[in-house]
Amino acid sequence: MPQPSLKLDAEGVNALLLKAFPDARAETMALVVEAEPGRVRVRRPYGPGLLRPGGVISGPTLMSIADTAAYALVLAHNGEQLMAVTSSLVMNFLRGAAPGDIWADAHMLRLGRRIAVCEVRLWTEGPDRLAAQATVTYAIPSA
Repeated sequence: MPQPSLKLDAEGVNALLLKAFPDARAETMALVVEAEPGRVRVRRPYGPGLLRPGGVISGPTLMSIADTAAYALVLAHNGEQLMAVTSSLVMNFLRGAAPGDIWADAHMLRLGRRIAVCEVRLWTEGPDRLAAQATVTYAIPSA
């Protein structure tokens, strides 16, 4: 199935994320490191405040990064649609995420005029050792 074309590259998406969240610090935000048709890769730098008891990355942190990756994917394909909103996020935790930078690959499953459905895979140790997987749906406002 052909993938939709990009309207924004990684740098353009990051600029929009910083515009959408002006109080966030760029050095601790999850930002896009790669963007291509149908896919973005996001990295969130590690910080000890991300850990939960037991020494693994907290679930809410992973959910936030999954949501950010899906939002970035929608922005990459739709451009400045800052009012796109999460309508569903289903998270599957597969193993504890060891301390380290958090990576997320978001893939577009369906991009329509009003809805985008994305799959996001998250890891800290490597893409072959997934910590979590999410399916995220975004509602896209009419133009």
